[in-house]
Amino acid sequence: MTSMHVITTPFEVTKPMWPDAENTEQLLSNARDGDGNAVNQLLDRHRDAVRRMIDLRMDQVLKRRVDASDIVQDVMIEANRRLETYLQDPVIPFHLWLRQMAKDRLIDAHRRHRGAARRSMDREQPLANAASDESSLDLVAQLRDDELTPAAAATWHELQRRFQSACDQLDTQDQEVVLMRHFEHLSNGETAAALDLTPQAASMRYLRAMRRLRELMNDDSASQES
Repeated sequence: MTSMHVITTPFEVTKPMWPDAENTEQLLSNARDGDGNAVNQLLDRHRDAVRRMIDLRMDQVLKRRVDASDIVQDVMIEANRRLETYLQDPVIPFHLWLRQMAKDRLIDAHRRHRGAARRSMDREQPLANAASDESSLDLVAQLRDDELTPAAAATWHELQRRFQSACDQLDTQDQEVVLMRHFEHLSNGETAAALDLTPQAASMRYLRAMRRLRELMNDDSASQES
């Protein structure tokens, strides 16, 4: 199991992962007008979010072989090269455009370093890998609100184990939608756009995944007690 963050309270307030849209739109407008400094600011303010998005999805084998910073840098170089084309026809929000490039780069890295015959990123368990992240505290609170009280902080390791076990059993699509909605803090509309779904379909997929996670955690709890 991955190492735990120091936990002072079972309920953490997490800030949105991606920069706010208003300032991004202003920088995009300035970049469209030829402001080179705005381009640099635009990419710099999204760098940490891209790094976080990649860290959440890198499996342990790849982390031993590839520096996430190198993937981030490749994404930024590609974004800078393709930005003019994007500005001419921004069909999706900038951060979704950027994260898609990051995901493509990450898939390529997994395939290069693990081989086509072995498990690709698409078969990894990124949600389980993220289980030690502080954001999982709030997610477990939603799934197990009868247990995750202030007095239950000492039981977090067991709750984390059950959460990670449940994540391992989710299919890839369910893992991805929970990762996007909860750990990346994307809205339902943003998630729908990124997955090329209708908002209703994206919402239904998220609710299904959460319901499945809850069922799996309850099943694990029952098996431990029997």
